Amino acid sequence: MDRIYIKNLEIFANHGVFPEENRLGQKFVVSAILFTHTREAGKTDDLTKSIHYGEVSRQIKEYMENHTCKLLETVAEGLAEELLLTRPLLEQVQLEIKKPWAPVGLPLETVSVEITRGWHTAYIALGSNMGDKQAYLNMGVDGLARTKGCAVEAVSDFIVTAPYGGVEQDDFLNGAMRIRTLLTPFELLDRLHEIEAEADRKRVIRWGPRTLDLDILLYDDEILDTPQLHIPHIEMHKRDFVLKPLAQIAPWVRHPIYKKTVEELLEQL
Repeated sequence: MDRIYIKNLEIFANHGVFPEENRLGQKFVVSAILFTHTREAGKTDDLTKSIHYGEVSRQIKEYMENHTCKLLETVAEGLAEELLLTRPLLEQVQLEIKKPWAPVGLPLETVSVEITRGWHTAYIALGSNMGDKQAYLNMGVDGLARTKGCAVEAVSDFIVTAPYGGVEQDDFLNGAMRIRTLLTPFELLDRLHEIEAEADRKRVIRWGPRTLDLDILLYDDEILDTPQLHIPHIEMHKRDFVLKPLAQIAPWVRHPIYKKTVEELLEQL
């Protein structure tokens, strides 16, 4: 990916743990690397096809001046989110915020915090077999669309499928969606649980009936195994009710462990 650099932008702002830092202010030095695609701008000489580094510099200055935080970490997180949410061509940003002559009671030149944040692509499975199933699935889609740092990019058709897991219950309505998100996998999982709770989801019987079931299937090419979360979803390659709707919106996406596309996994199943 291409990069645009902003180095050592000096800003007077009010951030720090000590009250006098928030009251009197001090100098901060900000550097940013903007990850984007500059090919079209380079071929057309059209600034609207790239990221205006002058505008971004002013945006950084205004954000630093208009917010007061105790921690550099908080400033960096908020500024990164602000840039990513307001700059459509920005895929990822690396920020370093330096605090020269920080009041630590020791001779030092500067302290700094550096973070990298960006957009991720995730695929979510949706299921319901209670009440107004379609309304519950739409609630799942709308819940993510309303979530700050999430954008719903594609939603499959909803298909009727037989229940899975041996529990006698009504047929399911299943679907899949693709989202772009700034959330980490665990933050996304927490948000899915919140949306399920809004739909009055009860976790009583494993593989039992539910108003709304939302599962992370894929998150970029990440492989994650923890007691709380498995990515890719540990049984997605075994489930046609997952692969069929997923193949509608992402047939070419490759499973990071089995190295086969969704379409190939469905044909194999």
